[in-house]
Amino acid sequence: MSVMSRTKAREIALHLIFEMGFRQFEEESLDERLDEEIMASISGDIALYAGKLTAEQTQYIRSVVKGVASHLDELDQTIEANAKGWKLSRLSRMTIAVLRLAIYEMRYVDDVPVRVAINEAVELTKVYDTAEASSFINGVLGAIARADAPDGASTTQDKPETEQTNA
Repeated sequence: MSVMSRTKAREIALHLIFEMGFRQFEEESLDERLDEEIMASISGDIALYAGKLTAEQTQYIRSVVKGVASHLDELDQTIEANAKGWKLSRLSRMTIAVLRLAIYEMRYVDDVPVRVAINEAVELTKVYDTAEASSFINGVLGAIARADAPDGASTTQDKPETEQTNA
């Protein structure tokens, strides 16, 4: 999947993860939300949804959103443990959604290098949250990357170089 198509898929996945903050995740509604007709109906309001998703994009979105839903408790515990002085209840829903997505990618999506997950999270935050939030997210994700890295391993080069073009 090209970088641009992964970026678009990641952004749509973020929207769906954000929705999880308001209602219970239901796998059936995920398939419904990714339906071509639904995407077309909202494309007039949000340019991101214009055009047909590729099979790869749809698979990535489904996989990531389902993965976040199935690891929600672990992701939230990781956020609280690394957001020094902040309770989850004090963070904006968008900040939580971005962190959930990024941490999931960092830990469970093999073809997304940690540094790419962090960078993409910061960029999404600049679009959907505040400048302060992007700095906060960068700090939290950096702390998580350092904690998750094997002793002495670099957090910027933790996956093979050949896989980095797929993010």
